[in-house]
Amino acid sequence: MTDNRFHPFNLIRGLVRPIDPVLLGILAVLLGASFLLMLSASPERQQAQLVNTGVALGAMWVAARLSPQRLMNLAVPLYALGVILLFAVAAFGETSKGAQRWLHIGVTRIQPSELMKIAVPLMLAWYFQQREGVANLQTFVVAGVLLAVPVGLIVQQPDLGTSLLVAAAGIYVIYYAGLSWKLIVPMLLLGLLGLGAIVLFGDQLCQPGVDWHGLREYQKQRVCTLLDPTRDPLGKGFHIIQSTIAIGSGGLFGKGWMDGTQTHLAFIPERHTDFIFSVLAEEFGLVGALALLGVYILLLVRGYQIAMRAPSVASRLLAGAITTIFFTYAFVNMGMVSGILPVVGVPLPFISYGGTALVTLCLGVGILMSIHRHRVSTPD
Repeated sequence: MTDNRFHPFNLIRGLVRPIDPVLLGILAVLLGASFLLMLSASPERQQAQLVNTGVALGAMWVAARLSPQRLMNLAVPLYALGVILLFAVAAFGETSKGAQRWLHIGVTRIQPSELMKIAVPLMLAWYFQQREGVANLQTFVVAGVLLAVPVGLIVQQPDLGTSLLVAAAGIYVIYYAGLSWKLIVPMLLLGLLGLGAIVLFGDQLCQPGVDWHGLREYQKQRVCTLLDPTRDPLGKGFHIIQSTIAIGSGGLFGKGWMDGTQTHLAFIPERHTDFIFSVLAEEFGLVGALALLGVYILLLVRGYQIAMRAPSVASRLLAGAITTIFFTYAFVNMGMVSGILPVVGVPLPFISYGGTALVTLCLGVGILMSIHRHRVSTPD
């Protein structure tokens, strides 16, 4: 008797079964755009990005094959491992460019803070599932502590961009778990008051020698550069000035692929990573930027559809948080290269060059695929 499990058709079906075709199609468009922009911005990195993409898609497929319950079983050990590694980084991590973020493991090195972008929302989703139906202040205080520990360790490295993303991932889970607006509104008001004070008194606060208690000097300079990039046009403000010139010069339809002068004359710094959106806007104009926004909106819509049909509280919280993190990546990156947010080193999701961030993002897509495969039975 022939074992049909090893029939080529059944093998292929087994491989693609966990894959959601809608998410895969959106991801293919984004990765295709990445390769197109990389050929213009930094063609010598094209081969490395292909390798990064292969690894990331493999990680996505593995995550998609795991059931949501298995993912939840990994929450505590993954979170514990991440926190231990962050303490190890603080104790004997490698320092590069003034930041202690890397840890040598055998023949390679890792950045444990990247792991926490998945581990923190996974841990909090698991925690709230254990506390289902108990939405009291103590529950949210414990959740806040679970979030504060890794975020505090990442801030000390220092790594403002990653700490903001990890904090956002955790806050989204806490919010979706039912955090009262009575607690949210005061925090928002305090944030707005602080922002207003910086805008109103920026000239005085940004004077040399003024100490911003709780912020490092480089963080202060990022805010001051945002307020007025011309303070140091050839230094701290160079990135923002050249990026906004590139975006504005693209006009409606852009200068054409491979014809961006700001790009090819190397005026745009980090044009293959954090500032790749400037390349897109210069070469494809407002139309190209809006098209990319449209693809991201489709990704968000699909992610929230999956969250609404999730089979459990934990998977619903996790899917909602991961989807909102995609929005945060895109919003923060586009905001910083456009000069409306400080430069914090956040890549454009699925577009910017890099392996670690791409693997993390594709793991998020794989988790969404897993949750979709085990969804509540409703028509697509």
